[in-house]
Amino acid sequence: MERVERVLDAVERVPRGQVASYGDIGRAVGVGARFVGRILARHGAEVAWWRVTTRDGLLPAHLLPDAFAHWADEGVGVRGDGRGCRIADHRVDPTLLIG
Repeated sequence: MERVERVLDAVERVPRGQVASYGDIGRAVGVGARFVGRILARHGAEVAWWRVTTRDGLLPAHLLPDAFAHWADEGVGVRGDGRGCRIADHRVDPTLLIG
């Protein structure tokens, strides 16, 4: 359970208007990117899940409508293909993720 809490804490450290990849979170807490994805799938409602995407800024299609609303509110730009955000423009400083 400690690893789960570390992942969720790192997600909460992503500031409003910024985005991290699953790998960014994983590196910060010492777990794999897929583990981060599983934790967010199970516990994502507890944190700002829309601030964590693939390294390319992508999210699964079923999450995009809600993510788009959050990104618009926070000023995060959407990719030209509409499949995610422009993570390169909004990526968090990874040192902020470490607790």
